[in-house]
Amino acid sequence: MTTDTRKAVQGLQAMTPSEAFVETMVANGVTEIFGIMGSAFMDAMDIFAPAGIKLIPVVHEQGAGHMADGYARVSGRHGVVIGQNGPGISNCVTSIAAAYWAHTPVVIVTPEAGTTGIGLGGFQEAKQLPMFQEFTKYQGHVTHPARMAEYTARCFDRAKSEMGPTQLNIPRDYFYGQIKAEIPQPQELDRGPGGERSLSEAAKLLSEARFPVIISGGGVVMADGVEACKALAERLGAPVVNSYLHNDSFPASHPLWCGPLGYQGSKAAMKLIQDADVVLALGTRLGPFGTLPQHGMDYWPKEAKIIQIDADSKMLGLVKKITVGICGDAKAAAEDLTRRLKAMTLACDATKAERSARIQAEKDAWEQELDSWANEKDPFSLDMIDEAKGETPFSGGTYLHPRQVLRELEKAMPEDVMVSTDIGNINSVANSYLRFEKPRSFFAAMSWGNCGYAFPTIIGAKVAAPHRPAISYAGDGAWGMSMSELLTCVRHNIPVTAVVFHNRQWGAEKKNQVDFYNRRFVAGELDNPSFAEIARAMGAEGVTVDRLEDVGPALKKAIDAQMNDGKTTVIEIMCTRELGDPFRRDALSKPVRLLEKYRDYT
Repeated sequence: MTTDTRKAVQGLQAMTPSEAFVETMVANGVTEIFGIMGSAFMDAMDIFAPAGIKLIPVVHEQGAGHMADGYARVSGRHGVVIGQNGPGISNCVTSIAAAYWAHTPVVIVTPEAGTTGIGLGGFQEAKQLPMFQEFTKYQGHVTHPARMAEYTARCFDRAKSEMGPTQLNIPRDYFYGQIKAEIPQPQELDRGPGGERSLSEAAKLLSEARFPVIISGGGVVMADGVEACKALAERLGAPVVNSYLHNDSFPASHPLWCGPLGYQGSKAAMKLIQDADVVLALGTRLGPFGTLPQHGMDYWPKEAKIIQIDADSKMLGLVKKITVGICGDAKAAAEDLTRRLKAMTLACDATKAERSARIQAEKDAWEQELDSWANEKDPFSLDMIDEAKGETPFSGGTYLHPRQVLRELEKAMPEDVMVSTDIGNINSVANSYLRFEKPRSFFAAMSWGNCGYAFPTIIGAKVAAPHRPAISYAGDGAWGMSMSELLTCVRHNIPVTAVVFHNRQWGAEKKNQVDFYNRRFVAGELDNPSFAEIARAMGAEGVTVDRLEDVGPALKKAIDAQMNDGKTTVIEIMCTRELGDPFRRDALSKPVRLLEKYRDYT
């Protein structure tokens, strides 16, 4: 008799806790887990394969958490990460925090020291629940082996219902024994559009608006609501701007798309929302970092009426003052509002053509500016450009301007591409150049902003969607934190393309030393070997690019190797030390020194 490993057993049965744990994951459709093997969960790990579950071993558990994040954001399914109790679990804190701020349904399984030894300071013992309490939506601690399936199911259900990480903490001795259990079926929530009163108020405001603007946020992607957002925007003739680092929440080819808000976003988007009389914030918490002044513009409209739609009621009005708050699913709410507005005469109907021309003009002006923006113009960057003229990269060409490189990469992007970006100066400038046609294509560390995010995240994305081209962006500092996961790609045949901007510095923080500390550089310089050579030594492909005309062809060749030959490639791009704007100009103050010995340090 054969057993279908893709379906969990049915009914109350005798089984071991390990079997209950694994069968509950089967019921939730788990087919991949990221982590490093450990004795703490080995009894369960032993039956992963016959259950149809593959454990993908990584180099470092932080990478496993990021891979689970990328996997979940592409697939819409749970991402799962597991590790050895103690140090294996503590290594995951940073990546689970990143998943928390990205609202990603990651389940981290944290085997714990055995119940007979807890509190004795034994080998690899730690209090693991406090480590994650700030970065999880729910923490399930298995209190008895008989409750293994119950707690496992609850962690999977809560990760989806609350859209964020959950923790399943299991004393390692609770995997053993014999229990009677029934495997719970996943709970699927049917989310609605919101309350009748708030939806009616929102429709009335939109019907009276003369210059409505829609912000399409991450909630639109999570709800599979891009088409619903398009329909609503087309009914209103409203420009659509992406919320910060959600550039995939509206197709860039659509006439109403205007680009992202926030750091290094689109001037077109900012100029248009600045004139809005009604803003519909669809599926976004309006995070503070995504609405700060940029490009010298304090663009958030001061007099506009704000309609905010979010599935989490705690986000409504939290950051920005709002006129109407709707607790609802972004897709369902957009569909409901479109239906209401369809039969109404709108104040903005009379100006659709005029507004369409304005949208196109602002977009054209921004594209022209990007085309002509070859390099940064601040005094420090100009000095660095002059300095680079007298230097030769170890590859023998010239140092390239980051903005020109980003523009060439944009032009060479394949269809259906997935891109992850790390934190850092050049990566953040990339926000101006990254455009997408479909959702679940763009991944960033969001408000957590940790280095070492991009590369492992794109590995997880590739596992979830092996048919799609996968590209990561990282500076040389962040790359140093994550390049060990090249071994994961090579060992397990997960081909991706990594673009490394080699500018020999911690750019984002160094910019603060330029602006506030009179170019007194402490710990900001990086002396690196060739990352392309390191990649080749690790079994991947590696290419160094130091001529602008080679940027696009190098990316196309790497994607071809990824998709047709199963090869991972590191594209090392030699960049000048010029720096874009700081993340935020209000983050630091000019230094004051009161002691005589430090008086020159101002």
